[in-house]
Amino acid sequence: MRAPLHHAIFAALAVFCLGTTTIHAQRVRGELRIEVHDSAGAAVSADAELLSEANQLHRTFKIAQDGHYTAQDLPFGVYRLNINAEGFAPWSNLVDIRSEVPLRIPVTLGVAPVATQIQVTDSATLVDPNRTGSIYSVGRQTIDQQMAAQPGRTLSDLVNQQPGWLYEANGVLHPRGSEYDVQYIFDGLPLTQNRSPAFAPEFDSDDVESMRVLTATFPAEYGRKLGGVVEVTTTKDVPEGLHGQFDLNGGSFSSISSSAAVSYAFGENRFSLSGNGFHTDRYLDPPVLENFTNRGNAGGFSASYEREFSGSDRLRFTIIHNAVRFLVPNELVQQQAGQRQDLTNQETSGQVFFQHTISPDLFLSLSGSVRDASADLTSNPSATPVIVAQSRGYREGYVRADLSGHKGHHNLKTGVDSFFTPVHEALSYTITDPTQFDPATQQQFQFTDHKWDIEPSAYVQDELHLGNWNISAGLRFDHYSFVVHESAWSPRLGVSRYFSSLNLLLHASYDRVFQTPAMENLLLASSAQLNAIDPIVLRLPVRPARGNYYEIGATKSIFGKLRIEANIFRRDFHNYPDDDTLLDTGVSFPIAFSHAHIFGEELRLEVPEWWRFSGYFSYSNQSGIGSGPITGGLFLGSNAAGVLTNVNQFAVSQDQRNTARARVRFQAHKRVWVAMSSQYGSGLPANLSATETQSFLLAQYGSAILDRVDFDRQRTRPTFSLDVAAGAQLYRKELRSVTLQIQISNVTDRVNVLNFASLFSGTALSVPRSVSVGLKLSF
Repeated sequence: MRAPLHHAIFAALAVFCLGTTTIHAQRVRGELRIEVHDSAGAAVSADAELLSEANQLHRTFKIAQDGHYTAQDLPFGVYRLNINAEGFAPWSNLVDIRSEVPLRIPVTLGVAPVATQIQVTDSATLVDPNRTGSIYSVGRQTIDQQMAAQPGRTLSDLVNQQPGWLYEANGVLHPRGSEYDVQYIFDGLPLTQNRSPAFAPEFDSDDVESMRVLTATFPAEYGRKLGGVVEVTTTKDVPEGLHGQFDLNGGSFSSISSSAAVSYAFGENRFSLSGNGFHTDRYLDPPVLENFTNRGNAGGFSASYEREFSGSDRLRFTIIHNAVRFLVPNELVQQQAGQRQDLTNQETSGQVFFQHTISPDLFLSLSGSVRDASADLTSNPSATPVIVAQSRGYREGYVRADLSGHKGHHNLKTGVDSFFTPVHEALSYTITDPTQFDPATQQQFQFTDHKWDIEPSAYVQDELHLGNWNISAGLRFDHYSFVVHESAWSPRLGVSRYFSSLNLLLHASYDRVFQTPAMENLLLASSAQLNAIDPIVLRLPVRPARGNYYEIGATKSIFGKLRIEANIFRRDFHNYPDDDTLLDTGVSFPIAFSHAHIFGEELRLEVPEWWRFSGYFSYSNQSGIGSGPITGGLFLGSNAAGVLTNVNQFAVSQDQRNTARARVRFQAHKRVWVAMSSQYGSGLPANLSATETQSFLLAQYGSAILDRVDFDRQRTRPTFSLDVAAGAQLYRKELRSVTLQIQISNVTDRVNVLNFASLFSGTALSVPRSVSVGLKLSF
């Protein structure tokens, strides 16, 4: 009787929200509408600058002859707005953006008796006094100066630099010990599937203006995947006329990449088009030093059109297509056998967005999206120990309804959304080396299935600001309907107090989360068709994880130049998610353990600009302890023995106790900069089988790799990498520029083992010393 009740509750919430709004994607961003005129009321054209040190945002733009300009997609926070027009005194003021309702700023310029320079930096924007939790921002300059050692990882490398995040094999991000629970919000569109290089094409970083990274104090509108949230915002402020950019990069491992973008704006219309592609001989993280069969190629494009119908209405269409084709790296035995495995990931999406400002206090928007994604894996006849072929994909529809407003000290938002996703999976295998499997394992197998995934939700949230006190409170309802049917209510609460005399913000938060299982190969792992594989089959439905997140922390500004952020956190899970592989095919699927507890401390010191220096230092101390028994997943033969009764505790696979990262940048000249960065990790757990001797592993992997494994502690040894980079602006005139950049990664050429596990599962090496060179032209 519970399901009908849940449906009735959801329907009631939907009626409440849809009675006042229509469809809109997740935003958590505001908009600034600037109007500039002189003392007589006449419109004035001007140069303007918008700056927020806390959000790493620095925009310069031209205000048109009519005196109007709209700055879109601004993360909530405090900004310094500077305006300068010839013959007028410069104007400067702080602007606080707290709501999605557009904020109107009328500016009256006075006559200037003498010339005055616009202010460039401002300590008042270094700490946001209204936040209730830590948010790590990545701005345009940081994105421009990031050169990934391996193509396809530019944005994920930037996320990995934030406290609490770490890489496992093949660029899989793990926030605060969570497995595959990263959600990207791409221009308001939530993407809950695995976005690591082996599972999906990367977004073109040249299209991205900024990112914000969250690991706690989640707004109630965020759900489903809440290990960590990465908000990605593309550039919207297209200047008048025709403009463009071309990037060309090359480097080690025969890597070459390029991207090009053009935009054109006239009147109320804005068009943009971009394309990108790359080739590399090191796409994934190989299991052996020789880097066998690791070639990758990618290409894609995006196009958008936006029109301002009035001061209250805006329409935008976006189409994106990306594809990546690569080989799966071989181990030594596979290479000697002549194995080749090809994998292709493709993704096409379309989004339409419409917004309407109902009143100065009420904001309405409408959007919807469709995304088609597929992954195809094939093996040649020489594959060992198994030949595998797989095709899986989905066509995802997403709709959302929100209404935002502010009244007095309150910023309110309510809404509903839902995914409608038909999923299809097909897999076949043929075992070529029976000695690697239980004797009774079926030698050949074929599987196919399809099913709808429907995930509706509803939420309401409020941000209350009373003097120096801030409270964010929300309640979310989720229903999950794929291989199981479950629902949950998730309350969220954050509180902070700002001490202006100390430039200090103290905050605490609680997040209740309901995390849906990873979709990848979930139909396969849940199907009764797999009963034929082995006489012993244990198949448990993978249920959503339920967690309680706690965080307390502080943010402080020192000398108006240095920002310190410190957090203590704890996460308690039921049905803790992890993953396993089907036989030795490399096809992974979700599993779940009974409980897990993850706790730790984080510290980040950041200097946005101090004289000619800028940089950061971050440190995380983290422990993750899981405990059985198994509560979900597929287990065959000997692997099924004891999983229902084993209640032992274990270190989760992301249990890296100490992680540190640092970067120092020096502006040597107005157009020349140099930087040095480093990162250290104390090592991840190693999954070593009791039947494997060190002599066997030595023959398979070699001494250079085994030297980086501590067999007594069952962990990889510490990793360390030192990188250096430099850039120079070779030419600049107005909006035209030419920039050259070079980077050397892992200068010491240290062998870093990310993961070390049993044969055919999970060994991965980080990139050796490599060089990258990039040239960027803008007009």
